[in-house]
Amino acid sequence: MATLLTRTRAARPAQLLRLFLGILLPLLIVGLIAEDVLEKARFAFETPLLLRLHSVASPALDQLAITLTTIGGVGVIAPLSALILAFLWWKFRPQALFWAVSVAGAAALDFILKLIFNRPRPELWPRLVPESDAGFPSGHSMYSMAFVVALMLLAWRIPFRPLVLVLGVLFTLAVGWSRLYLGVHYPTDVLAGWLSGLAWVLGVYSTTVRRQRD
Repeated sequence: MATLLTRTRAARPAQLLRLFLGILLPLLIVGLIAEDVLEKARFAFETPLLLRLHSVASPALDQLAITLTTIGGVGVIAPLSALILAFLWWKFRPQALFWAVSVAGAAALDFILKLIFNRPRPELWPRLVPESDAGFPSGHSMYSMAFVVALMLLAWRIPFRPLVLVLGVLFTLAVGWSRLYLGVHYPTDVLAGWLSGLAWVLGVYSTTVRRQRD
């Protein structure tokens, strides 16, 4: 009993930190951005930043951005997620539920938010990739963040955790950059996608995996 109480007290600061930095603060920032998006407000820094990115465009960067945006899209993330889900269902069934809700739920959340906010995409230069749906939040950013964070949490106790962490962060940043470079999203679309994906997965983790362990 005393051991259980000690472990609970030791875990509480980490849980509170995850709740604040990983869920509450991201949701607060997304809420502030979303309020301005609903009011059709313009963020002064966004167009200059996009034009600055476009000013260094080259055929090599074009191809890199298209490759990254393809890898970070649902066409690649969904089949890969399905393979991971099948493996988890075979070997670690409780974690399979966490993975399915994290990744599929992020995709569903993005779809709902796009319908609610219906923010037009930038029209600053001819696009290299076709996009027809709304821009807020960035689905690529949300998918990649949800995928990476869920994978990090599943790999948290393995020896290769630092490698997964570094590669995951670089991948998510690269996908977000590709969406801005290609001019298909505003910076706040990407930021909201990242933060929403992070908060969603950590919220799912707190209500599934943590509860199963307790």
